[in-house]
Amino acid sequence: MANSALVRKWGIVALMIAATALWMNWGVVLGGSAQGQGPCADDVQRFCKDVQPGGGRIARCLKEHEDNVSPACRQHMAEVMKRVHEYHEFREACQDDVLRLCAGVKPGEGRIINCLKEYESRLSPECKAKIAERKGQH
Repeated sequence: MANSALVRKWGIVALMIAATALWMNWGVVLGGSAQGQGPCADDVQRFCKDVQPGGGRIARCLKEHEDNVSPACRQHMAEVMKRVHEYHEFREACQDDVLRLCAGVKPGEGRIINCLKEYESRLSPECKAKIAERKGQH
């Protein structure tokens, strides 16, 4: 039962992190549409001006018009999706390590990744590899 609670906790944490990451990243994809800035702002105005923001509706609209959006917006959307994919790979590789080593760590502000780094010698090979990849990207 305790393990089930930990799995549930990790799932909730992962969803919160993913939702925050997606919200922040899609905000960038949308070019700060509320402010009318960024690589997708003109495309939002052109293709999605009547779409109610929130719930990923504008992102879906841009995706539906992907063949017609500007090259800069299309490239930016691809970069964001790449980051989201990398995040999911990292989460999958390190999920068991987080449950095993960092279950009591409050998520947010980089505490979980710092915990994983603290226990680097005890991490699974998959998680170590993902952390090494992240270090190489930054």
